[in-house]
Amino acid sequence: MARDYYGILGVEQGADAAELKRAYRRLARELHPDVNPDPAAQERFAEISTAYEVLTDPEKRRIVDLGGDPLDNGRGGGGAAGDPFSAFGFGDIMDAFFGGSAGGRGRGPRSRVQPGADALIRMQLTLEECATGVQRELTVDTAVLCTECGGNGCAPGTSPQGCETCGGRGEVQSVQRSFLGQVVTSRPCPTCRGLGEVIPEPCRICAGDGRVRSRRSVGVRIPAGVADGMRVRLAGQGEVGAGGGPAGDLYVEVEEIAHEVFERDGADLHVRLPLPMTAAALGATLPLPMLDGTTEDLHVEPGTQGGTLRTLRGKGMPRLRSTGRVDGYGDLVVHVDVAVPTRLDKEQTELLRQLAKLRGEEQPDLTTRNNGHGLFGRLRDSFRG
Repeated sequence: MARDYYGILGVEQGADAAELKRAYRRLARELHPDVNPDPAAQERFAEISTAYEVLTDPEKRRIVDLGGDPLDNGRGGGGAAGDPFSAFGFGDIMDAFFGGSAGGRGRGPRSRVQPGADALIRMQLTLEECATGVQRELTVDTAVLCTECGGNGCAPGTSPQGCETCGGRGEVQSVQRSFLGQVVTSRPCPTCRGLGEVIPEPCRICAGDGRVRSRRSVGVRIPAGVADGMRVRLAGQGEVGAGGGPAGDLYVEVEEIAHEVFERDGADLHVRLPLPMTAAALGATLPLPMLDGTTEDLHVEPGTQGGTLRTLRGKGMPRLRSTGRVDGYGDLVVHVDVAVPTRLDKEQTELLRQLAKLRGEEQPDLTTRNNGHGLFGRLRDSFRG
């Protein structure tokens, strides 16, 4: 059982520091060894000195008020014979494992002011806008500072007050006895939720939170060269924190709209060019549309085959945060598709037959050897290994 330190000094539990001092001095004048050499008086003097020391220490006194004994740490008669824990107390174990103390020291109240969360908004851009960059005004719906209370959550003319349940510590403690000695446990105060203070008159606008939801306009500049999934950060434009805490950041995520003509691969652009059979055979110079609305002359060599790739250097997308036309831009890759006509009139058919006759291609010969290997010859070789 915990010792009655108040009873030892002969004071009430709510005695203040002055009452404790008067009680100790009164008893010390009677029991001090210089005044009273009786061994019983000396033992009694040691008890009142210990009681005075305990009750004038705020941490130890709190343990006493919780029903524990700050000096009962398992040393002495508290442990059973042969008990390995009887040589040291619970405080020593906590110090050894966690670097802490069983004396009930908590972390203190947490701040009512908390940093705000980040916010995310998505913006759809065309491929052209990704290439040139854009400046836009966005409408965002986030938590902003309450203008009524300025973020403190209190009604005008009032202020937060210390919590009476936890005495402003933000936590409440309880003491339990175990085979290790006394275990002091702490938990957040249920009244103030660990804040150490309460708001007696909350703000009528934000209900004590210090922030409200609001729709506002924010300007954002999207740089040239952005791609799908990239984010632009606007510092301090996110959610305002509880209690008027600093705002988080606002991230604008790009959603690139697929283009009808060009296909993007990083900074490179790909385009498919349907080339008439005659142009592929004879060669031609064609005006190729660019992403910026201009045209670029594309020279097709005679005899160009389907699947041929032509690369125009520096005609693709701008690279993010790069300068220079060539090094700062990707390439435009042209995929040549030879278009074979599906419908021919009588005259066109006759002309093609004459061409086939002139080229000796009236009946294609699959056995014709190419670089010493005909089609059937290559098939035969593959079966033979």
